[in-house]
Amino acid sequence: MKLQQLHYIREVAKHGLNVSATADRLYTSQSGISKQIRMLEDELGLKIFQRGGKHLTEITQAGQVIISLAGEILDKVDKLKQVALEFTDENKGTLSIATTHTQARYVLPPIVRHFRGKYPQVALHMHQGTPMQISELASKGTVEFAIATEALELFENLVMMPCYHWNRSVIVPQDHPLTRLDELTLEAIAAYPIVTYVFGFTGRSQLDRAFDEAGLRPQVVFTAADSDVIKTYVRTGMGAGIMASMAYDAVQDADLVSIDASHLFEHATTRIGFRRGIFLRNYMYDFIELFAPHLTRHVVQQAAQTDNKRQLDQLFQGLALPVL
Repeated sequence: MKLQQLHYIREVAKHGLNVSATADRLYTSQSGISKQIRMLEDELGLKIFQRGGKHLTEITQAGQVIISLAGEILDKVDKLKQVALEFTDENKGTLSIATTHTQARYVLPPIVRHFRGKYPQVALHMHQGTPMQISELASKGTVEFAIATEALELFENLVMMPCYHWNRSVIVPQDHPLTRLDELTLEAIAAYPIVTYVFGFTGRSQLDRAFDEAGLRPQVVFTAADSDVIKTYVRTGMGAGIMASMAYDAVQDADLVSIDASHLFEHATTRIGFRRGIFLRNYMYDFIELFAPHLTRHVVQQAAQTDNKRQLDQLFQGLALPVL
């Protein structure tokens, strides 16, 4: 039995049993992968995959168990490599982060700049996507960290830690009627077309809940995953934008007016998560603390050792998180 064989069966399963796509991904041949899988099946004396002609059609019941165990073994091998790297060159390596556009564009730049200054030999890789995609990348171990507001709680193998609270502002052109109100209300916002985030993105659930509880049906005419796109369409006169306050830049967005709406919506909490059991190198602990200073190495280690959600919530209970 070879680690390569375990790697092949895991990757084939990840790629929907498409050996051709797996071969392209691994820069090898279809025949080589098929041969190694058959050799492993012969050694184990059972079938991992059912076949229809030359194609794999499904994973057998035994195959599901074997692929799961293969994943655990390969994860432990990766962890061994990480430990070795930590003790041979603690300031060199890679760090992959999955996050949303708002985090990547408006929150992370100074953190990344500081981190790069301290660890110039660590290669940073940023992946952007929906909260579900972000969480899944961390859950599968494709990235070390997921930073998002939504969806992290859907994956039980992620350790989630609160970083900061944030709320929303209404963004409108300078001559918009909302700029002349003494006090912004949900009723006033609902009277105009709204441009905001796609559902499931960047705290959208709290926004919808606020209107629903007030018995209002907002006129959402355009949605986007990108704060800059929302501002672009507000500029065209399509509607009033509702977005994260942090995404408004007083200099670059001087043609728009930002109206604080934090009194109308429940705050959202951005979290950083990583897959339970991964080996965190020293520079990874430093990145977390740069992003959220209250998440010290000791706190992160405590969180990683807590596998009960209620206990994890208690660990962070009463924490005075910063508000952006």
